Amino acid sequence: MGDAGWGMGMPDVLIVVGSESDKPRIEPAFEVLSKAGVSYEFHVSSAHRQPEETGKLVSGARGKGFKVIIAGAGLSAALPGYASSLTDLPVIGVPFASGPLNGMDALLAIAQLPPGVPVGTVGIDNAKNAAHLAIRILKRP
Repeated sequence: MGDAGWGMGMPDVLIVVGSESDKPRIEPAFEVLSKAGVSYEFHVSSAHRQPEETGKLVSGARGKGFKVIIAGAGLSAALPGYASSLTDLPVIGVPFASGPLNGMDALLAIAQLPPGVPVGTVGIDNAKNAAHLAIRILKRP
């Protein structure tokens, strides 16, 4: 089970990263969401190491009341695209700076997904903008 974020009622935003070591990179989103009064739930679940568990988490997100998914990943950055392929919820990808390309590979992997697998992509290590985008999606009429 993930960490529950501050907020009222059922969490609106599911935040997932593939490794516990990625948590500090995504934590800036927690602060933005909390300040806006938006509830969230955080999970560590890998598209590579735990594909079935991760698949169940994201494919069942709508049924649990989530409205937006934020997925952070580095290097091959499979997690955001994997999540988008399993749900019709909006997915926001956060590429993490890592490896010899310092996040450029992750940025391109998330931004260049095939048609039908949309992921809103923010800048490298910009979890705050992912949270701001999620808030705007939640506030749309």
